[in-house]
Amino acid sequence: MTSDSEKYWYNLKTGEVEKGFESPSVDRAGPFDTPEEAAQAPEVIRQRSRAWADEEARDDAWGGSAASGDSRDDQ
Repeated sequence: MTSDSEKYWYNLKTGEVEKGFESPSVDRAGPFDTPEEAAQAPEVIRQRSRAWADEEARDDAWGGSAASGDSRDDQ
């Protein structure tokens, strides 16, 4: 198994692919096994974000407003 310091990261500020810990962790997405995978990080992040938003919307719809415990409608 390769350590994370030997893997590739996508720098969110510069848009560059980096090997190892070149940038502060807050600026990195990863780790990825190849530079090509790291270069796809923005698309991977968009896809995951959409999936999470869809899942959250399904969860919100499942419970309905009555199950949410929101009593503001009574006021």
